[in-house]
Order: sequence, then structure tokens, then C-alpha cells
Amino acid sequence: MAAKKRVIALGFFDGVHIGHSALLERALNVAEQKNLIASVITYDTHPLSLISGRSVPLINSAEDRAGLIGRIFGIDDVIILHFDRETADMPWDAFVQSLVTEFGAEHLVAGHDHRFGRRGEGNAEKLREKCAELSIGCDIIPPVLYKGVVSSSTLIRGFLTDGDITSANEYLGHPHVLTDYVRYGYRLGRTLGTPTINMAFGDGVLVPSHGVYATRVYLDGGEEHIGVTNIGTRPTVSGGSEAVTAETHILDFQGNLYGKSVRLEFFGKTRSEMKFRNTDELRERILKDCGDVRRYFGGA
Repeated sequence: MAAKKRVIALGFFDGVHIGHSALLERALNVAEQKNLIASVITYDTHPLSLISGRSVPLINSAEDRAGLIGRIFGIDDVIILHFDRETADMPWDAFVQSLVTEFGAEHLVAGHDHRFGRRGEGNAEKLREKCAELSIGCDIIPPVLYKGVVSSSTLIRGFLTDGDITSANEYLGHPHVLTDYVRYGYRLGRTLGTPTINMAFGDGVLVPSHGVYATRVYLDGGEEHIGVTNIGTRPTVSGGSEAVTAETHILDFQGNLYGKSVRLEFFGKTRSEMKFRNTDELRERILKDCGDVRRYFGGA
């Protein structure tokens, strides 16, 4: 029998958007009322990727989802399970039973459209009935509307693909996030006087529309800066033949961040990706981008 007694919020939580907020806030309230540990169970890969055989682009990596849940809601007990064929074939009622026996669930919270178990046979009503049978609590959360529209990961993926970071952030309820270790790149920025950090998107993580974004940059120790982040394939340097990366010039910062973990929070998109005739044109445009980002954040 599991030692910890938990209230568990169930779902994939891609993006950790405002629709998820109601589930997580309810889990926190129940945890306080019943003296339980507020927990979240999610998966490393999207269940539909295995079931349908088609990759589902994700807003965030599993690690970023856990980070958002911890920072925004203070829920640090995020359990990331591996989703494989055995998980997909588990009967829905056996899954609920496992939450009690393996994870100490005494209360479950799920969305109105939550499906689980083999062939998605488990649903909100069955979950409620099974919880009553097991004498544990259960809350089913209705859809959350914003501006008359149901907030969903699918909707937000569309905004990101279109480069509409403002709308994406509205429905997320927080800035879009990318966390990665800084990698080696061309180091061209150093020769231009605008050194950049080079980051990549994890396997299966959605790449936002190519272009330049105003970002906030959070370093390992919590230090915060503003940055100019270019999402794209560096067409001026590589001819656009490379994998997509995020290159960020951190304003008012000097230091070596190679191998360090950095978190980017995306705000407005300031322009689309461009190809320049030479590096002089590129440098001039980067300097203009720096001024645009300073103004975006209210600086001179």
C-alpha cells in the first residue's frame, strides 16, 4: 500500500493552460481540506501518439509541464509516467484501482472530457462511479471558457503555429515556455557583437512560427534578463537547411552559459524570419530587434 495519501489531478496537461487551472486549484483545495498531498499524474508522451500512430505535437516537454505546475500552483509532486502499449491496454477500472493501491489516491480530480483506459473506455461518469465504489472522493471539472471559447491545448497549438503568441499566452494564462541546455552553435553572434545562446526544441515539441520574439530569460540561479529570441533555421548563415533552433541574444548580460539550463518565456512576436544579403545587414537588424524588445518591455 502506498505510504503517501494523495489527491491526484488527472490529465496530460499540455501547456498547463487556463482550462487545467481549475483542476489544479481544486486539487490544492481538497489537499488543504483533507490534509492530503496535492499531486498530478501525467505522461512522458501523448497517448494519442501511440494509439493513432501519428505524432501529436506538444506545447511543452514533460519537464516543462512539471516546472509550470510547480511554479504556478506550488504542486511539486508531479508524477510523470511512461505511456506504452501496456498502459494503453490497461482496463479503465484497473487504472483507477492502481491509483489507489500504487499512489495512495484518496481523491481524484479530472476534466469533464477525460478519457482513459483501454480504447478510451473510461470517462468522467465511470470515474465518478468507481471512486464511489472505492470510497474515495472525486471531482469532475466542467469546461473553462475564455472570451466564449473553450480553452484547449489544440486551440493553443494553432495560435503558436500561426505565431500569435499573444493569443496563445492569453489561453495559457502564462507565457509560453521553452527550457533547454545551452548548446554550441556557429558563434557568429560573437563576431557581430551580439552573442547568442543556442537552444533546441525537444523531440515532439511544437516549434512556434519562425520569427523574432521578445522573451524573458531565466538563468539557473534565478537571474532574470530580457532577450531577443529568433526561432528558425538561420537562413542567412545556413541557407535554411538546418534544424529549427532558438537563438537568444540576452540584453545586458555577459557570461558563458554553455551547458547551463535556461528557461525562455515568450511574449510578443516582433517580426517574421528574414534572410539578409550579408552579415552587416544581419547585425544592423539584430541591433534594431534589441531596441524593439526594450521598447516592448517598456525600456528606452
